[in-house]
Amino acid sequence: MSTVETRYCYRHPDRETGLSCSECGRPVCADCANFGPVGIRCPDHASVRRAGPTTRIKPRPVRRAPGVALASGNAPITKALIAINVAIYLLTVAQGRGLSSPGGALFDKFVLVGSSFFVGGGDLTHHHEWWRLVTAMFLHASILHIGFNMYALWVIGAPLEQYLGRARYIGLYFVSGLAGSAGALLQTPYTPVLGASGAIFGILGAMMILEWQVTGRLAGQAAALVAINLGISFIIPGISWGGHVGGLIGGILIMLAYAHWSDRGRARYGQLGLGAVLGLLGVAVGSIAIAYFRVRGLA
Repeated sequence: MSTVETRYCYRHPDRETGLSCSECGRPVCADCANFGPVGIRCPDHASVRRAGPTTRIKPRPVRRAPGVALASGNAPITKALIAINVAIYLLTVAQGRGLSSPGGALFDKFVLVGSSFFVGGGDLTHHHEWWRLVTAMFLHASILHIGFNMYALWVIGAPLEQYLGRARYIGLYFVSGLAGSAGALLQTPYTPVLGASGAIFGILGAMMILEWQVTGRLAGQAAALVAINLGISFIIPGISWGGHVGGLIGGILIMLAYAHWSDRGRARYGQLGLGAVLGLLGVAVGSIAIAYFRVRGLA
């Protein structure tokens, strides 16, 4: 059985971390990490980028605890989520009408809908199939849909997984997806909704809060990505902007909860403690309540 070695920041050997520089692979703590669209960079290589492509500096010697391996930069949870999404998509393709027209029994069983409108379909209102709030985030409508979502999940999810740690990242992903489902039902309670976009917008919301914690500015690169993608959500017809907004709000609230119960005031790498669990439960219960009241016509 393999074990995961504890890693420590190369500048602060007493600080445990799950982050690593995408340039040299050295482990860095939250205070040393520089976040950007190309990934996490250590202070040395962040300086290289600012100085220009022709500038080269020699990295500082690595200081680490005896027997501790350098960070690998792996993101196993993100990879697993992508693999599950792709596997389910291929199943619905096989049951449906081709690569860009998935369907079949699994598709009908997983899609999110407040009240069924097709023969043999289930729903939340009459059939109490509340698992659809979660399963819908693993369905996609076309090859372009899943391709875009999985690319976004890898680009922004992998560095965030390294920052938060696996347990906190899993909680963020699934509860943000749940909040996205609640937002989709608020917008259109009787229209089928599917896709991982709610969870991905939750990751974007978390990145926006992370950038604010590190730089002190909300109007940064993450906020720009949020604005662009929200704009696309409202402009292009057929996109559930309610799911995107719901996931975004969920991700922001979860990240704020992680930071509030952190001893350094940041949602950095660490265990999923009681405060973080309470934050996740609060957003999850609130999302389910919103979905319930909406499909029951009470909201």
